[in-house]
Amino acid sequence: MVSFSGQGVFKSLRVFLVSILLLLNVPVGLCGCNKRIFSFGDSIIDTGNFANGKGFLMEFPFGMTYFHRPTGRICDGRVLVDFYAQAFQLPLLPPNLPEKDTGMFPNGGNFAVFGSTAMPPDYFLRWNHTVPMSCHLGMQMGWFKDLMQRIAPGDDAKRQILGESLIILGEIGGNDYNFWFGDGTKPREVAAQFIPDIMATIGSSIKELIGMGAKVIVIPNNFPIGCVPAYLSGHKSDNHADYDEHGCLRWFNDFSQRHNMELRGMVDQLSEQNPDVKLIYADYYGAAMEFIKDPHRFGIGDPLTTCCGGDEKPYHTNKPCDKTSKMWGNPSGFASWDGMHMTGKAYEVISQGVLNGPFANPPLLRTC
Repeated sequence: MVSFSGQGVFKSLRVFLVSILLLLNVPVGLCGCNKRIFSFGDSIIDTGNFANGKGFLMEFPFGMTYFHRPTGRICDGRVLVDFYAQAFQLPLLPPNLPEKDTGMFPNGGNFAVFGSTAMPPDYFLRWNHTVPMSCHLGMQMGWFKDLMQRIAPGDDAKRQILGESLIILGEIGGNDYNFWFGDGTKPREVAAQFIPDIMATIGSSIKELIGMGAKVIVIPNNFPIGCVPAYLSGHKSDNHADYDEHGCLRWFNDFSQRHNMELRGMVDQLSEQNPDVKLIYADYYGAAMEFIKDPHRFGIGDPLTTCCGGDEKPYHTNKPCDKTSKMWGNPSGFASWDGMHMTGKAYEVISQGVLNGPFANPPLLRTC
């Protein structure tokens, strides 16, 4: 007589199903393990929070390539969180603010806001510095906790929802540096003093989310800002040694790497302290450098020029992107949309590197 162990049968069946999915080239992550996505950050993934009531951001050519209408995304098409939602077969994330007090957000929600910083505005006053936006990570976390209290009162209910949700925490912190570097009167070296406090703020948010029951949190790093057209235009140098072999500004890329190294260390430490939680460090810097180093591999022309802007050579950053700006071609052939934000094509490349590897460990689609 042959006896069967129930546990063994189910284990074998699971291995068989996963093998079939892999043979069919179907990502295992599409099995539906993440029923919701909650995201925090800035304009890189804002899906309409800032534009809610801000008509000037709702004008064409924003939204021209995917939605064929402006949606509040600071892009020609989809942003990173859109690609993540679609990969997990979820609806695109709605912005939180339009339904902040009434929405149930059954598939998750997006708390990211254009111009957001990690640190609150009063933090920068010690350096006699002001930031133009008031939204920051702590404010977004407050909105999130208010939402969870409304839709899932009680610790057990929150843990159930967050245990089957994917959290995207950032990229956040980039604007803390952008506003300083963009001031034009501040010594750039001082920005390094922000890094420990930004790490502490991000780390505190991760701990809060874990305490509420989150099991999968993606923590992206910062982009290579030395390759951003607005930086290249605003920090031109006559010294060829200030540029790398790709035409990017060395000092600013090194600064991004400094932030990223500290972030990686913090994520690794929290992972050791929370072995039952998947903290995924997403390497946006490395993924973006793929099309900086070899743009033609992705059908991109010059990755350092802006698609929507002015006529100044070579970066086209002398005019903000709006309905009167010059379009230098199809956005799918550009990495930069408006000189500061990327095109949907660039975001797709980055998201694929996170979803399928090698720019996340483990790749996001293998977290189920």
